[in-house]
Amino acid sequence: MNAIKNKIKSLSKEFASEITQIRRHLHQNPELSFEEYNTSAYISEYLTYLQVNHQQGIANTGIVAIIEGKNPHKKTIALRADMDALPIQETTKVEYCSKNDGVMHACGHDVHSASLMGAAKILSQLTEQFEGTIKLIFQPGEERIPGGASMMIKEGVLDNPKVEAIFGQHVMPFIDAGKVGFRKGIYMASADEIYITVTGKGGHAAMPHQNIDPVLISAHLIVALQQIVSRNANPSMPTVLSFGKVIANGATNVIPNDVKIEGTFRTFDETWRDEAHKKMKNLAKSLVESMGGTIDFNIMRGYPVLVNDEGLTQDAIIHAQEYLGKDNVIPLDIWTAAEDFAYYGHQTKGCFYRLGVRNEAKGITSPVHTPTFNIDESALEVGMGLMAFLAIKELQK
Repeated sequence: MNAIKNKIKSLSKEFASEITQIRRHLHQNPELSFEEYNTSAYISEYLTYLQVNHQQGIANTGIVAIIEGKNPHKKTIALRADMDALPIQETTKVEYCSKNDGVMHACGHDVHSASLMGAAKILSQLTEQFEGTIKLIFQPGEERIPGGASMMIKEGVLDNPKVEAIFGQHVMPFIDAGKVGFRKGIYMASADEIYITVTGKGGHAAMPHQNIDPVLISAHLIVALQQIVSRNANPSMPTVLSFGKVIANGATNVIPNDVKIEGTFRTFDETWRDEAHKKMKNLAKSLVESMGGTIDFNIMRGYPVLVNDEGLTQDAIIHAQEYLGKDNVIPLDIWTAAEDFAYYGHQTKGCFYRLGVRNEAKGITSPVHTPTFNIDESALEVGMGLMAFLAIKELQK
């Protein structure tokens, strides 16, 4: 197996410059969730150049490619990358800064897609070196509910041939380039969006007795809802309830008719998640009505808890250590962010790991979802090579 490892490392190094230019092209031309038309066309053109069979139009802009080794029906595993960008105005001064006003690859999906394109080039040259089939999934819409993963699954991306295991990688700006991170079992939180409208009776703020004040009611409601977390959630498993948007469109002397509130609810337990939804709705209705108002309380159910398969991830850790060295493979803590890769893990064995992209000496330290996010591009060589290596090692089990 050292021969395969050395060959993949050699090819990764050889292709690094090309894949860096691909990443820069993707970074300069970001597209929002479910609008990745040019990105999809660009990836398809590259796969055609590689002579890799693929299908476009899955969940509108998604792509599924197939690379067959010897005895292709023996086993099928998948590698996944997301393609969409965020509605953020980039403020970096890099030469490949986004050309699309107000849109930026601030979460590294350009890195994910470029890495998978690099893995495709590597694997397409090694088809005589492995048995089985490797499915490459280029997915739209990770950043927006209902998530491109759920849509691609509904359209059969894990079938024909049936996927027995799937890997996904994501940039991590808190890990140095050259390193990767893994966690077995529960890793990332579920994520639900909360939309509330509290309605009262507006009027002159100097005569509150003539009104039903939705601002006051909303203030009580926000505090009361926090008790769902602090007095009901198991403290050993984090739960987050945060409200980031409150609109009471009155004035210094005007009480408005209604208040709109938006927030997020996250947890690591699907059973508690369902219970908490019911508790929040019941508490909100009773509190608001007791104060004379009415409420519309809507929870938009988002991504499920991401659980990495224990056995698959343990093997991946061992293989990553073999490929990168033990010192370059680190453990991860649970993460209260969410990721629609979780949907795949609810259908088949999944492993979602982190690719280090940080370089303090170069000033590359910004978190994802910020206008200054960037990566140490040496991470691309690791990203493409490790994906290819994990795929072949899993097929050999």
